[in-house]
Amino acid sequence: MRKSYSGEFKAKVVLEILKEEKTISQIASEYGIHPNQLLKWKKEAIRSLAEVLEDGRRKS
Repeated sequence: MRKSYSGEFKAKVVLEILKEEKTISQIASEYGIHPNQLLKWKKEAIRSLAEVLEDGRRKS
């Protein structure tokens, strides 16, 4: 059975990764999540950051 995590939880973990106060391995161990999964979340968050910050007023 696969675990599923909320977007809020993923955001919390990714922000912790981006702070760079701990290694990916330390964070993975702390939350019981494989380091590769954390790297995927980080990559996905960085990739979608431009969309989140896009100025919606220009799209009309």
